This record gives sequence, C-alpha cells and structure tokens, in this order.
Amino acid sequence: MLSFRSGLLALLLTSALASAADDPHRGWQVYGGDATSSKYSSLTQINRENVTQLKPAWIFRTDDMTTRPASTIECNPIVVGGLAYFTTPGLKLVALDAATGQQRWVFDPWEGKGGRGVNRGVTYFNDGQSGRIFYPAGNFLYAIDAKTGELLKTFGRDGRVDLREGLDRDSYFLSVTATTPGIIYQDLLILGSAVGEGPAPSAPGHIRAFDARTGARKWIFHTIPYPGEFGHDTWSPDSWKTVGGTNCWGGLTLDAGRGLVFAGTGSAAYDHFGGNRIGANLFANCILALKADTGERVWHFQTVHHDVWDYDIPTQPNLVTVVHDGRRIDAVAQVTKTGMTFLFERETGKPLFPIEERAADHQTDVPGEKLWPTQPHPVKPKPFAQQRFTTDEVTDLNPAAREFVLQRLAGMKTGSTFTPPGTKPSVVLPQFNGGAEWGGAAFDPATRTLYVNSSSEAEWISMVPAKPRADVTLNELGRSIYGAICSACHGAEKAVNPNAPSFTSLKSVKERLTREQVIQLLETGRNQMPTFASFTPLERRAVAAFLFDEGNDEHLATKDLKPSWAGEIPWVATGHNEFRDPEGFPVNKRPWGTVTAINLDTGEFRWQVPLGTYPALEKRGVPPTGTFNMGGCIVTAGGLVFTGASMDERFHAYDKDTGKTLWEFQMDAGGYALPATYEINGKQYVLIAAGGGGKPETKPGNAYYCFALP
Repeated sequence: MLSFRSGLLALLLTSALASAADDPHRGWQVYGGDATSSKYSSLTQINRENVTQLKPAWIFRTDDMTTRPASTIECNPIVVGGLAYFTTPGLKLVALDAATGQQRWVFDPWEGKGGRGVNRGVTYFNDGQSGRIFYPAGNFLYAIDAKTGELLKTFGRDGRVDLREGLDRDSYFLSVTATTPGIIYQDLLILGSAVGEGPAPSAPGHIRAFDARTGARKWIFHTIPYPGEFGHDTWSPDSWKTVGGTNCWGGLTLDAGRGLVFAGTGSAAYDHFGGNRIGANLFANCILALKADTGERVWHFQTVHHDVWDYDIPTQPNLVTVVHDGRRIDAVAQVTKTGMTFLFERETGKPLFPIEERAADHQTDVPGEKLWPTQPHPVKPKPFAQQRFTTDEVTDLNPAAREFVLQRLAGMKTGSTFTPPGTKPSVVLPQFNGGAEWGGAAFDPATRTLYVNSSSEAEWISMVPAKPRADVTLNELGRSIYGAICSACHGAEKAVNPNAPSFTSLKSVKERLTREQVIQLLETGRNQMPTFASFTPLERRAVAAFLFDEGNDEHLATKDLKPSWAGEIPWVATGHNEFRDPEGFPVNKRPWGTVTAINLDTGEFRWQVPLGTYPALEKRGVPPTGTFNMGGCIVTAGGLVFTGASMDERFHAYDKDTGKTLWEFQMDAGGYALPATYEINGKQYVLIAAGGGGKPETKPGNAYYCFALP
C-alpha cells in the first residue's frame, strides 16, 4: 500500500468542499453518486473540448491481488471530506486523500488471515458528531470510524452485526452477506443481501433496516411473504419456510422527501427449478416501493413471473423526473438483465408506457415444473439488448464460424428471451448476466436521458436429474454432487466459473488442502463459502474424492444414494455454459456490448454504440464489436459519459449527445466497476477501479486510477 505523507499540503487537500454541500452532484458521497442513483455529476471542468487531455493524477495499488483465483475489484469509491473510501480485492477497507492518493488508514476484517468476496461500495453515515463507514465482509456488517479506521465497538457486537441473524428464519449455517452497500434514511441503514442461489438450502433475502448507531434491527420486509401477508398465495404453501433468494443484491435508492425506499429483487432459489414454489412468486423479480421508516409495502411490479432463468433485477432503480403528456412527473426507471426498461410513476407505481403481458413459451419437459404462461414486456422503450436467438441471429463474423454454430444449434432449442430450460440444451439471449447488470443506468436530469451499458452474448443451459443413477462409484457420486451444488460457484470440472469468478478454482485444491481439510470445510464453511452441514458424511467424502481424483474403485449401494437436496430440488442445471465460435468469439451477431442513450420523455433511443472491442479483431480491421461488460456508466454536465466495463480493459469517454468516442485510456486491467467523479479545491477528478478478473475472466488488476486535467 502507498504510505501516508503528512504535512501542510495534505492538510489543505483533505478539507471538504463547501460547494459539495450546496450541490451534491459536485461530490460523490453515496454509492451511485447520490441517493437516487443518478450517477450524474454537475461538474464541467472536464468536458468535450478538453477530455483528450486527461492523464492519471495518481494511481493507488493494493497489496492483496491474487492470480489463482483471479481477484477483482468492483467497488465504486465514495468521497467524503476530501477522503476517498473503497475496498481492495481482499475486502480490506481503505481511506486515502482523494486529491493525492496518499493512504490514511486500512481496516482488515480478516485480521491478517486473508479473505475473499465481492464488494461494490460502502455507506457513509454522520450522526452529527462523527462519521462512520458501513460495509459487509463475509457474513458480517462492520461499522468503522471514518476518521481513524477503527471498529466502532458500540455497534452490534464489538463493531459488527452478524447478517445471518434477524431473518425470522434459522440461517446460521447459511451464507448471508451483501455485495452492494445499503442506504441511509435518517438514522436507519437499509440493506439488502447476497445469499445462496443453488439447490442447496439458502437463506431468504428479506430486506432489513438497522439502527445506524447501535446495529439493532428496526424493521424487516419479507420478500417471501409469510402466512397472512400480501403475496403469500403466489407461492407453494410452505415456501416461506424453505425457499431462499428473492434478495435485493443490487442496492437501493431513496426518495427522502417522500420517505420511500426503492429496491429491485432477484429470483427465488433455486434459480432454475421452481417445482417447489408453484406460482408467480411475489416478491421475487420485483421493483418494490417501501416506506423507509417502517418497511411497509407501498407498491410493487413484478418483471418476471416464476423465474427459472436467473433474471434477477440486478441493480438499483433510478429515481428520475420526466415530461410525460405535457407534465413533469417524478418517476422510477428500472433496467433489467433481459434488456428491458420499465418506467413508473414514483408514488403510485402506475406505468408511464404500456406494459403488455405476452404469451411465453411455458412448455417444459422437466417433471414437477409449472411455468407461468405470460411475461411482461414494456411497449416503450424498446429493448436495449438482443432478445432472441434463432438461425437468423447466428454470427456473420466469418463463414467458418457461422457453419460451426449452425451445426451446434441442430441439437439445441432456440427462441426468445423466455425460452425455458429443459433436458435439451437451450440457448439464452441475453445471457444470465444480462443485458444490464449491477452497474445499472445513469440519468442526466438536464436532458432526461438514461444511459445504460449492456451485453448481448448467448449462453446455453440444460437440466439433469439431481439424484445420481444407481451403481455409481464414490468419485461419480462426488462429480454428481459437485455438478448439482458446487459448480454454481466454482464452475464445471473444478474450473473457475465465469459467472462467479471471485470463488476459488478447485483444480489445484489438493495442492493447497488435505482431504480431511476439504471435508471439514464442507461442514463448517469459510468466508463466502457457506456450510454444507446438511450433506451426509458420505456426500462430503464423495465431494472430496472427486476433487482429489480418488474413489473410482469404491462402488456404492443404491440404498446409500439419497441426496440431501434432491427432495426439494430434483432437477438441476448443468451450469451457465459459454457458447463460443472456434476462435472464442460470441456465436450471435454483433454488437456484443453497447452503451444506449434512452430519451425517457418519449421512450425512444437517442443513440446506441458498441462498448469495447476485441483487440484480435481490431488488428484485422474489424470495426468495434462491443464485448461482454461489467460495471457502469456515469454522466456529467460537461457533456460526457464515462465507463470502463469492457473486456478490452480501456476506460472510455463518450459524447453524451451523440455517442461519439472522445477519449480512451488503456489500463493494465479491466475497469469492471462504476466510476466516480468529484471536485477538490476547484479541481475535478475521475476515479475508477481497474481490478480485472471478474466475470469477464480477464487478468486481475490491483489499481485505482484517478484522472485529471494537467
């Protein structure tokens, strides 16, 4: 880590700007820029005319990057009182001088023992006397003194709250954390969660508010309704006892004046089988408006009924103001993994553009499954990501690639966004990661334009029985359990899963751990890994045998094969499987990633341009193709849209009115994070994490790049 340099200059540079207090859009004190998630800045010092002069003002490098597995940084820094606060690949919390990059302090939740996970930001709270930073690591929510970096022992138990507690259901042996920060309303910290999504038992994703001073739970909203609560009849009778997920993992937004907090929720667990949760499943996949002081529901809208695709709402709703039918309306805009944009009146939830319930493919050959017959589609705006994959959408990059894909498709099911998974491989477009993702959208209040980066790459999925066939070896049983349970995080065949790259590859686990240690970890869990205490001793031994390439000669009796999870979830997915041409490029037509500007007054696109490119194709003279992207956009009054996100590892600035690329900077790793921009002593800075790794599976990085004009 960089060392702290004291002195008069550092003292001057840490002073907070008075102008930031007058105009919150001149600073970046909240994840996403402000409580409405506008991701907008009124700063104009960096603008269309001079953005080509941007240079790194400082670069801060962390000390806990890893290559096996490839670590990542997805954190959107906040800047308060001249200090920038953010997390490292290993989830340490760092405070540094936002003008010079000089480190002030570091907090390590693991106390030197090392840890892992994903963090996208932190929350600042001032009680009128001092400031504190809230952030989760592992199963705990920490409260840190913003000035010193010390644990605030009066919060929770010795400075932290165990997020597994207070869920109105026993979740102690399950994983409950939060990847996206909470939001402050008065003296409440309102927080969503990240929970397990696989076929093994997982915690419910109920939304909670905590006392920001003491850590005590003040209210809870049951996203899987209890008996007597609204929405309970949209599930199987006992779902509230056993089903997990339906969690708000993408963050929250706040209308403080109206006292309303807004959330988007994910799918119910297990992601790809819903035979144990027959019905529409409120409040999974919902936009929720809740009373911020009590957690009471004001209105909701469900964007996917009975989700079996993992089409979570991945990001905060944007609170916007639009002109509709000649009048200004405070509204809520929600972008989704499916590439759709929903727009509602903020107080009532009334759609501003028509939303049609269209017939969906609800035929499935998975026993016990019962799909919903329709799915909602907004008439406007049109989708910003590709919505179907048939032979007409097959790549035209070159004849060989096209022929290869056509041959593969002969054994697959193709169709629309809502083609259901079944025993035959089916193609999904957009893929399970979007469309839009957790970076969300940025809103320019001056032009009432929404900017969203998105991906359009196909993947495939299929379903198989969870219960292994009879007469298997110990190794084969372990392979079956691994495929059903572990591959959701660790990937098929013990490789890193591109959809959960922060988890460790298990290909070399026998070089790091003993067989007995693996079995013990399955029982106890560690860091992000939940306990699998529900596994039988035979199942834990079988997983270890598979990981250690043993057990091929040990045959098991049929009576011993009673998977602990197969009663609730008898069918499981083979994974979120990449679909690529022989050169490794996506199988559908370009563009594969875009930035789209949407006029929210009219619902029409202002422009759409590719985001990123493949250098190998660039060398052949192929125009920018766009790439899979993770991160987000910010927009400024200087006429600029900034985003990293793309696999070419470049930081981009676009003209917000035309989409023209005005500036690019080649970083040493991908910027899979939301940027921030702020002003200190009259100088504007733009800051982004270049952590690489992540779901795009590029090389890891360890840097935060801060740019300014010379």
